[in-house]
Amino acid sequence: MNLYFKLLNIPIFSVSDVNKYYNNIGSARSAVRRLLKAEMIKRIRNNLYTCVDGENGGIVANRFQIASSINDGSYISHHTAMEFYGITDQVFYDVYVTSSKRFTDFEFEGYRYHFINPSIELGIEKQEYSGGVVVTDKERTVLDCIKDMDKISGIEEVISNVDSIGRLNENKLLEYLEEYENQFLYQKSGYLLDKGFDKHGLSDAFFETCRKKIGKSKRYLTKDKTKGVYESKWQLIVPLNVDSMKNGELLDANI
Repeated sequence: MNLYFKLLNIPIFSVSDVNKYYNNIGSARSAVRRLLKAEMIKRIRNNLYTCVDGENGGIVANRFQIASSINDGSYISHHTAMEFYGITDQVFYDVYVTSSKRFTDFEFEGYRYHFINPSIELGIEKQEYSGGVVVTDKERTVLDCIKDMDKISGIEEVISNVDSIGRLNENKLLEYLEEYENQFLYQKSGYLLDKGFDKHGLSDAFFETCRKKIGKSKRYLTKDKTKGVYESKWQLIVPLNVDSMKNGELLDANI
């Protein structure tokens, strides 16, 4: 039995997966140690491995597969999900992983994997023909990015990604927003989605629902930029250059 060639078909595996070929945990552990010593596999973290490609020396698993396999409840989210969907054209080396089971942040092959505690449990999909990738759907991804804008992505990246996301399912958005129970998220999401050239296919009723949820609260769109103009429709103070922001660059350097 050539174990290495069998494992090549499994992007990420554990000792238990190897033991399926031995039915003896001691033999399985010995086999893993031999493959590690021969540099035919690499340890990602505790009891998580991937094969090394014999042709190019790279690892078989990609960062999306790794993030989805950290534990039984892990999935990619935020701007990492945007990357998976091809929304952003930037390369990031921080991988954001939401999981109901906490893990310690770690680095592997140049990428840093960050734990995110979930706010809701809706909008999670296992992608077919992806080698095990689990990711938030586009609607949940948009809301997560907007909600954690000041913690993770930053306003420029969020505006760029939301602008590029295309049409969205408003029933899903409303379902997730109700689950979040976050007044400010209704406020920010309504404003940013309303800016789309076709409003992402969302109806007037969607935006009216968002407006009804914000009450009388007046807030800054982002704490990173406190100078701006007041948008009375959404009761938000937004940066003066908000329409010029894309991927962290200001198109008008005089503002």
